[in-house]
Amino acid sequence: MPESELWVTRIFNDHLSGLGNFFLGLVGRATESRPWADFIVMQILLVVLLMLLFAILRPRLSVDRPGGLQHTFELLYDFIKGQAEDQVGHGAHRYMAFFGTIFIFILSANLIGLVPCFESPTNFPFVTAGCAMATFAYYNAVGFQAHGLKYLAHFAGPLWWLAPLMVPIEIISHLARLLSLTVRLYANMFAGEQVTLVFIDLTKFLAPVVFMGLHVFVGVIQAYIFMLLTMVYVGGAVAHEH
Repeated sequence: MPESELWVTRIFNDHLSGLGNFFLGLVGRATESRPWADFIVMQILLVVLLMLLFAILRPRLSVDRPGGLQHTFELLYDFIKGQAEDQVGHGAHRYMAFFGTIFIFILSANLIGLVPCFESPTNFPFVTAGCAMATFAYYNAVGFQAHGLKYLAHFAGPLWWLAPLMVPIEIISHLARLLSLTVRLYANMFAGEQVTLVFIDLTKFLAPVVFMGLHVFVGVIQAYIFMLLTMVYVGGAVAHEH
């Protein structure tokens, strides 16, 4: 058993190892005695917690007497909507579901590590790469949805005779977005986590609180930047000027 295995991961590996090995078999991985990794279990736990949160919120929605939780999410919705309209335009409402989902998931994943005995899944590059690939697939999908096959002309540049030069440049540029989204989120969250842990070990009072506050700030900013870049990419993909 790995020394760093979280208690919730230990439960999965002790009781659901068969299920874990089933999924590993689907991707051609060999059977392992303890197939569940911390970052996988934390993502599952995070999704379950978010589903429970919205299951609690949904029946309590009210126009006449909105509660504090409803007010919080209404403010969050208005904020995301405003940012989306600035970056995408008047059709931004079509993509709000993805923007909101990616922001809430990454923000929650960044901050859940502050809870004792839990760990932020965004401290692992596999998770940030997954979020980056979801964004990559989404903005290209909505680009094809908006323009059809004409979306491919975006890669050819403004002049047809520049296409042999522009196509490889554009492909590299779009693939670089994957790397940029992955590394930016992972590096910032991993660095913040390590700094917080170091100061918790060195000083047991006051100083860790300051760095935990900094960790919260970095987590919020990185979730916002990831969402904002997603909006920029979607806006570029669906813009009719291209």
